[in-house]
Amino acid sequence: MAEILTKVEKLAKRGVIVEFKEFINRGNVIDIAVAFVMGAAFKTVVDSFAGSEKGPGILGGLIGAMFGGKQPDFSKKVLNVNGSDIPFGAFATSSLNFFFVALALFMVVKLYNKFRSTDDKAKAALNTNDLLVEIRDELRASRTSEKG
Repeated sequence: MAEILTKVEKLAKRGVIVEFKEFINRGNVIDIAVAFVMGAAFKTVVDSFAGSEKGPGILGGLIGAMFGGKQPDFSKKVLNVNGSDIPFGAFATSSLNFFFVALALFMVVKLYNKFRSTDDKAKAALNTNDLLVEIRDELRASRTSEKG
């Protein structure tokens, strides 16, 4: 019973703040927080490209320029079936925005992978060179010890 009380006292002394600090310093929480903030920042970039409720974006402006200055807006298009309105325009607009967001994300990831692969190749070459130098030095050392 005394052992249990000492364990409980130790846990109580640690406190919530120490436990929270350990939780935050695990690394995963920080990674998720950074990813969330970067995602929110990236969303504004994608919205300015693909468009949002606030404005058409670059892509909407380009499409409007191709169609004689008229901005395409499908959000108010509805299909009337037996007296029911089916808002297919809002779905079409959301689907197009999703496609353009996915396309922009794909391009960013592709560009990131291109830069990362060159960095990985450089690191691999550096590691290979270090390994070859180490092998050379070992061979030289073994030759010197055989001669002497």
